[in-house]
Amino acid sequence: MDYFAHDTAVIDEGARIGKGTKIWHFAHIMSGCVIGDECNIGQNVVVSPEVVLGRNVKVQNNVSIYTGVTCEDDVFLGPSMVFTNVINPRSFVNRKSEFKPTPVRKGASIGANATIICGVEIGPYAMVGAGALITKSIPAFALAYGVPAVQQGWVSRYGHKLEFSDEGEATCPETGELYLLLEGQCKLKEDTGK
Repeated sequence: MDYFAHDTAVIDEGARIGKGTKIWHFAHIMSGCVIGDECNIGQNVVVSPEVVLGRNVKVQNNVSIYTGVTCEDDVFLGPSMVFTNVINPRSFVNRKSEFKPTPVRKGASIGANATIICGVEIGPYAMVGAGALITKSIPAFALAYGVPAVQQGWVSRYGHKLEFSDEGEATCPETGELYLLLEGQCKLKEDTGK
């Protein structure tokens, strides 16, 4: 094995797990899921069939990642955050054919106890606050929190709130990276060609 799994973890045959990944106490990794290299899967985590986790995804304790969810590289899933995969669940109606895709893009962070309603997209480097209820897609670099969540501003790749000048420019205080606000979207200046 190129990964670590605690003795109490259950890993079903047919799960693909990347090199350097760590799987902790009482996690259940189900058949047909794909977990990338260098991930950290906390205790009491369930990774369902067909879920795909990219490289360096951090899943904190007590998270269930249901079929339909895809997390790209460097995603952070906070403790006890919740995904759904059906809009109108009923125990007596089988809706497995109605699972909605929920992509979480590169570098996004979802805070503790947040709930993500299926069918939305969490944009690259977006930050969802603790306890938020996400019912609509969140764009790249957006900061969203509340119940229901609304966008409260923008954050840098390193998670710092960005303060834009009248000219639509902001600098990350940690890295010095320059960001531009263009047509209501936040972008790294180096990605804009400007």
